[in-house]
Amino acid sequence: MKGMRALTEDLAAQETAREQAYVDKVYAQLALSSAAAQALAKEGHDRGRLGHEGGLVERDAMVYQAARRIAQLDAAHEGLVFGRLDLHPGLDPEPRYIGRIGLRDAERDSLLIDWRAPAAAVFYQATAATPQQVIRRRVLRSEGPKVVGVEDELLDAEALEETGADLPIVGEGALMAQLSRARDRTMHSIVATIQAEQDQAIRAPGKGVVAISGGPGVGKTVVALHRAAYLLYTDRRRYETGGVLIVGPSGVFMRYIERVLPSLGETAVALRSLGEVVDGVRATRHDDPSVADVKGAARMAEVVRRVARQQAPGSPTEFRTFYRDDVLVLDRGLLGRIRRQLMSQGRRNRQLPRVPGALLDALWRQVRGERGRERGRDSFNEDLLGDQRFLDFVTAWWPPLDAPTVLAWLREPEVLARVAEGVLSAEEQRVLTKSWADLPDHPVGKDLTVQDVPLLDELRYALGDVPERTDDEASLSDTALLDGGHDMAELMTAADREYAPSGRAWAPPTHKIDDDPFAHVLVDEAQDLTPMQWRMVGRRGRTASWTIVGDPAQSSWPVPEESAAARAEAIEGKALHEFHLSTNYRNSSEIYAHAAAYAERVGLDADLPTAVRSTGVEPRVVEDAPDLEAAVREAVVDLAGRVAGTVGVVVAAARRSQVNGWLASWPELADDAKGARAAVDSSVTPSGEDRVVVLTGLDTKGLEFDGIVVVRPQEIEDESQTGRATLYVVLTRATQLLTTVS
Repeated sequence: MKGMRALTEDLAAQETAREQAYVDKVYAQLALSSAAAQALAKEGHDRGRLGHEGGLVERDAMVYQAARRIAQLDAAHEGLVFGRLDLHPGLDPEPRYIGRIGLRDAERDSLLIDWRAPAAAVFYQATAATPQQVIRRRVLRSEGPKVVGVEDELLDAEALEETGADLPIVGEGALMAQLSRARDRTMHSIVATIQAEQDQAIRAPGKGVVAISGGPGVGKTVVALHRAAYLLYTDRRRYETGGVLIVGPSGVFMRYIERVLPSLGETAVALRSLGEVVDGVRATRHDDPSVADVKGAARMAEVVRRVARQQAPGSPTEFRTFYRDDVLVLDRGLLGRIRRQLMSQGRRNRQLPRVPGALLDALWRQVRGERGRERGRDSFNEDLLGDQRFLDFVTAWWPPLDAPTVLAWLREPEVLARVAEGVLSAEEQRVLTKSWADLPDHPVGKDLTVQDVPLLDELRYALGDVPERTDDEASLSDTALLDGGHDMAELMTAADREYAPSGRAWAPPTHKIDDDPFAHVLVDEAQDLTPMQWRMVGRRGRTASWTIVGDPAQSSWPVPEESAAARAEAIEGKALHEFHLSTNYRNSSEIYAHAAAYAERVGLDADLPTAVRSTGVEPRVVEDAPDLEAAVREAVVDLAGRVAGTVGVVVAAARRSQVNGWLASWPELADDAKGARAAVDSSVTPSGEDRVVVLTGLDTKGLEFDGIVVVRPQEIEDESQTGRATLYVVLTRATQLLTTVS
């Protein structure tokens, strides 16, 4: 037996050394390619000194292309070469090496095939049942440029025997090796271990909507990210020009996944949590479930539409002036009719250029005296536009409005009651008023919750952009701002002074609300999006292709039918391609059996995938702990000492501060965790990050940990209408060890 083991180890060492020689060759070419890209960048900068416009254009093009290539090459260093295919000699006598990017040698022969290329598809799609002329598939495990091991799968034994090829078989398979690795605080690429059902979703058609479903641990998120990389590879011009937007549930989640695409050589992607979808806004706080349920409901769109049509609080309700022989009056009733007329023509801010004309029309109709009529409309307009009182009235009665300012109006109970009549109940109005009580006049991201951001976005669209004037818009003959072609330069100059609310200079938004900037939208944990969030994300993908990832059984939204309707509206008219993943690669079978039993016990209609890995360790349940802190302390220290990666402590939102305080007061936990980490591998946790973290149930969405301690699971159940689904999610986050403390 010892001799057999030694023989196997010798074979593995020989094959590893053989692959190292090839990998060294690839890294040498990578260095040459990087040097060539650097030289191209330098040449581009030199062309900018030619002193003519053509040189500048060439500079910009060359520097852009060089910078993109440099970024791609820099990102590919970790695990650059990860796969090898040995095919039937009649198809290809030379092995094909698969990597994160494609590389050619000086003779333009292929050294490395990009994993997204058609020639690499068979690496993921071949199976023992349908080998597709692949005899051996090999995965190279590397640390930086060093090959530390290989894992082989013999897919066609008959072809191996027939051809007599010298293809030794090493290892137990790459997938199980990947599954056993310790988790740190970020998600990693699965590019070397993509399975056939995952690969089908990754390489699905680029147009329309790809919906990826499946229970916990099946790899939905990482498959979707690899799909984004695949799309960028297959149609780079379209997706880099239009942009790819990836939307996730939280900042914690976005930090967790942020390394995946760069590790695949892709950086032309916008990663945003639901609190960051709107340009210039970053909200991280969450409302209590009772408030979040109201803010997320579809009927809030009507409340927002109504408030966007309200007259600005404190604006004048009357204008009176004497013109020649007449007293001219704009009273509340007449102003109301003018406002409704303007609103019927489009969004509020878009009507700004029409406001002076509408008011002048109404005043001119009141001119009856001979002296006024004789002078004519042109003279009338000139006189009024030269009257500072009229200019001040125009800009005060119809000021340009931004969404944060209008959202702050809703903190006033009488305003909310007026716009919510027949839409929200008195109790719903009360909880909203309470949540907005401390909003400043012009709230920014830190003043808002994640649930406020879709309302802010809805207001942006309801209000519209403030029209921008160009240098050529000095006269009405060019812009037709007023019927009759009258000069508006003075009025617009005066209005510009008034456009600055509370003394702030008016700055038009950098992202125009009528733009549709993204070519592809990827939504993860889609089952949790509220109807208002679907409306927000949908605006950014009206002409985009989509990837939607989710599991209905994990939903934290209490009215799934309403959310489904909003989702259908967001992707209306697009072809739908559905993919279902059925194998749980994350949890041990023992942990997932425990989670599945809970789902069945509480009546969740859960998609139950098959867990393929067993550890022999059952979840531990600590019941009726007399001293909760002591019980949690024991459980956390125990898990931190038994796993090499991260440990999550999951609590109800109301208990998070308390448990964070406990952890800070346990000095032996830090020593124990540090010792466990050093004993296994000091690299498993990024420097400066805590290995033990405290999270709420919703924070754990999309994440995974080596060990999980669930504190008072009943509290997590009870904190919202969908608490059972949230607790089910929590129970499926652990890869190795799970402890619950009641």
